[in-house]
Amino acid sequence: MTFRNGLDSLLRPEDSVLVLIDHQPYQLANLNSHDPHMVVNNTTALAKVAKVFGVPTIMTSILAARGGVIFPHVTDVFPGQEVIDRTFINTWEDSKVVDAVKATGRKQLIIAGLWTEVCVAMPSIQAAGEGWDVTVITDASGGTSVEAHEVAIQRMIAGGINMMTWLALASEWQRDWARAETATALNDALRDHIGGSAIAYLWEQQLLNTPAPGVAA
Repeated sequence: MTFRNGLDSLLRPEDSVLVLIDHQPYQLANLNSHDPHMVVNNTTALAKVAKVFGVPTIMTSILAARGGVIFPHVTDVFPGQEVIDRTFINTWEDSKVVDAVKATGRKQLIIAGLWTEVCVAMPSIQAAGEGWDVTVITDASGGTSVEAHEVAIQRMIAGGINMMTWLALASEWQRDWARAETATALNDALRDHIGGSAIAYLWEQQLLNTPAPGVAA
């Protein structure tokens, strides 16, 4: 296994492509490794962050006519974009998805989906074996149980796959707050999805914009 270390091992937006897999009602109904509200929040945040950085994002579902369409929270981030619907459980066996990823010309493959032990593990393991630099976003994914999610992560790590959370990924893509072309838009995305820190930030803005006593607004 090649260890991920050194600056070149960090993720870069210009080299990244994101694949969001099966964030659908059927899968969410049996999500037991995470709070479902958090997975919806985190997946939406991940999609917004990818858009901020211009990272190509492929959305794919499985048998949407039966299992439901991708959450609108996610598809609304990319209005008008096609969601690739599959019959293959393993996304990486669907040529339309793989061709869409290859068309980006990027090799840092970011994956999140439901369920971790099935629809995330299989494509991640196959793609890593084919030479892709694969990262799984664990908190925008989830399994049918805590055990299923954790065992899937262990299995993927053993296969050389990198694990991150969505906020860590956002920070790695930004890397430097002096990158003004994305800093403001990223901050807007973070504000809507990072809970307590976001509220503290908004409070800080309120205080900064509150005139001192006796000073006209």
